[in-house]
Amino acid sequence: MPQSFPSLRALLDHGFDAVIDVRSPAEYALDHIPGAISLPALSNDERAEVGTIYKQISAFSARKIGAAKVARNVATHLEGPLSTKEGGWRPLVYCWRGGQRSGSFASILTQIGWRAETVQGGYQSYRRLVQQALYETPLLHRLILLDGFTGTAKTDLLAHLAKRGAQTIDLEGLAGHRGSLLGDMPGGQPNQKAFESALALALLHLDPARPVLVEAESSKIGRLVLPPVVWSAMCAAPRIEVDAPLAARAAYLTQTYADIIANPDHLTAQLQQLRAHRGHEIVDHWLALLKAGDLTGLASALMTQHYDPAYAKSRALHNGQTLARVYAETLDNAGQELAADRILSLLREA
Repeated sequence: MPQSFPSLRALLDHGFDAVIDVRSPAEYALDHIPGAISLPALSNDERAEVGTIYKQISAFSARKIGAAKVARNVATHLEGPLSTKEGGWRPLVYCWRGGQRSGSFASILTQIGWRAETVQGGYQSYRRLVQQALYETPLLHRLILLDGFTGTAKTDLLAHLAKRGAQTIDLEGLAGHRGSLLGDMPGGQPNQKAFESALALALLHLDPARPVLVEAESSKIGRLVLPPVVWSAMCAAPRIEVDAPLAARAAYLTQTYADIIANPDHLTAQLQQLRAHRGHEIVDHWLALLKAGDLTGLASALMTQHYDPAYAKSRALHNGQTLARVYAETLDNAGQELAADRILSLLREA
């Protein structure tokens, strides 16, 4: 009997021994139920082939050919990753919408003797629960923003605070982007659905009775959009501001953005995009610093001539409550440790 789950927490606390995603590898890569293993009933090419037969020939032919392919693929899984499973194993199986792929797969597993069940509505029911959590239900968590100019090590401070037991969410880490024009990270960004899955899961693991520290962001991180429930909570959240000397920030940025600096052609192309915003003279100055290898000078110029003015403008639009300001004389590891200790004390008071 297909299993129905009333909430995202209920689905993630399913109680089965494993969750099996039988969709194609491409579907799984876009997004999947957290913790699910990929055992495709049809490969990417097979799924496309069966879909074409369904449209161009008949539904009957598509089902017959598809069933044969599913049976062969299930046999491969039985002889491979499922070969060590004991008789009492209980898997939960899902496909796109709880249809033929998961039903056929689970039926074979059941005939073997395993207590396999399917997810009512498949991946689409999971996706509806994620949307409900991030688009429709007010956030129960009490957010506090970690704010400050570019280069004040906010992301690293979140990591220090998490090690100290504070509740944090690294939005930039989940989004695979550092949140600026030069914010590309190795590996690129996930798609919007996968980002929302990771964010919903992160929130579920946090205690709503305790404050949650997140970095102050705009409504977009790279090409990904913060879901409205989270963005609304961030707009209303109080802030702890981090401040540091320009020299310390420049040194920190030079080190943190080493992967961007290592590709001067890409960095040049990114800076060229700012001509319309900052003018040719300023951008030419940045490019001259880059060409001369004055990376610390470039970081300082970018902050004073671009990032700091942009931050000040954005900050004026979101004039929320400031709980406290934390000053870090340096932003090396020792300086970050001291700042994290101060922020942790403030969180305990909050």
